[in-house]
Order: sequence, then structure tokens, then C-alpha cells
Amino acid sequence: MKGRVLIVAGSDSGGGAGIQADIKTVSALGAYAATAIAALTAQNTQGVYGVLPIDPAFVALQMKVVLEDIGADAVKIGMLANAAVIEAVATEYEAQGGNVPLVVDPVMIAKSGHFLLEPDAVLTLRKRLLPLAAIVTPNLPEAEALTDVPIRDLDGMRQAAKLILTFGPRAVLLKGGHLEDDRLYDLLLSEDGETVFEGARIHTPHTHGTGCTLASAIAAGLAQGLNTHDAVARARAYVETAILTAPGLGHGHGPLNHLHTVRDFP
Repeated sequence: MKGRVLIVAGSDSGGGAGIQADIKTVSALGAYAATAIAALTAQNTQGVYGVLPIDPAFVALQMKVVLEDIGADAVKIGMLANAAVIEAVATEYEAQGGNVPLVVDPVMIAKSGHFLLEPDAVLTLRKRLLPLAAIVTPNLPEAEALTDVPIRDLDGMRQAAKLILTFGPRAVLLKGGHLEDDRLYDLLLSEDGETVFEGARIHTPHTHGTGCTLASAIAAGLAQGLNTHDAVARARAYVETAILTAPGLGHGHGPLNHLHTVRDFP
């Protein structure tokens, strides 16, 4: 086991996304997963039926005790629900030195369309967490919410990613799955340049938790010493196979097969 990842995110009672997907992903890729739970959700593959944010001070306390004892080689941020929790998480990360890579998945909307981040918290996320991030991993609706830039094609993705980069993260991975095209484009942009990852769309309803899974896989890679490009490339390969081998559970957007690659990705 190599690399320690502290995951700060919400719980998914259906097990396909959130903390549950994060733990499976980090473990499957050979790293150690610790958690600070920022929200509870009642959800399954068909939708989100309730969200209960955790007291911000208690979220920070979970982070504090883990970091002081076990430590971390990367921190992954997922669903934080509201501005107060975002502020508490950013403050605790800074208080602990902020000296390990921070992967920010700006979770705003569930696959079912349920909003997971209060609208007034978007600005707090942009101002407090993005400047601390080694990489931020928005999908297109999240990028549009962060930038007010409409995205219809790869050029629009470039425009939005460049703007997000001005908010302070060292890299942006803009996921293009919401474009209506059989070819998918994920755009990685940093001061080192641009990489466009291209692939064929997989036509399946079993994509619940892909964003959480991808960001956690990136965090595991960074914790294990991979550079940003290689961590993203490995994470994308992991997610692709997890979708292709999904177990077909539930009646809506089903979960991935997170444990498919324990041997394939040492």
C-alpha cells in the first residue's frame, strides 16, 4: 500500500458515489483512504431524497485528527453542501500547512439533477478552495456555474478552463461528457500546457459516481508520486474499465465496478 488520501466529501447511501465510491477507488488503486464526512445523503440510483450537512466545525475536526495522526499525501474534496462547510474545510487545510496536493471536485449537481451545493456557496468555493487546488475537475455544468461561460464545443471548454485557471488552481481537468457527441473530450490545462484526452462515448446508464471516482483516482495517483498528467491518464483508464464492467445494479443511473482493477493498476 502506497500513498495516503484524506477524502472530504458526502456520503452516498447507495454506495455508487461520494465517500463510498472514493474509498473503493483509492483502495483499488493501492493507496490508503481516510475520510472526513461533510454531508449525509439519502439516495439510490434513481435520485437524491435528502441531504443533511454535517456541522462545519465537526468536519474540520475530522480532518484535524486524521492529519495530525495518520497524515496524508493528498487530500480530495468532493461534496461540501454549503458555504460554511467550504470555509471550514479550506481553513483546516491551511492550518495543517496545505503542503500536500489538493484535488477539488466541485460537486454541484447529482446525475438525477438534484442540486448538491447551495447556490450561494459557488462563490465561496471559487474564492476559498480553487486557489488551494493542485487540480480541479469540473464537468461542463459545473464549469459553466463557476465561469458563466456557455460551453458547446472544445473551444468553449478551452475558454472556460483558461478562466478557471485564473482562479488559482495549478491545473484544470474539464470533463466533456455532457457534450452531445459520440467522441468524448477531457481537457487538461495547466501552466505546462494542454492535453486533450479523447475517447469513444460508452452508451450505458451505469455512470453514477464517475466524477467522484475520477477525482479520487487522480488523488491516489498524486499521493503515490505520479505527476498530474500521468495521474489523470491512469484515472481515466480506471474509470473507463469501471464503466465497461459495471454490475448493472439499480433501476436508474447504476454504480461502477470500482474493484475491477486491483491487479491491473498496482
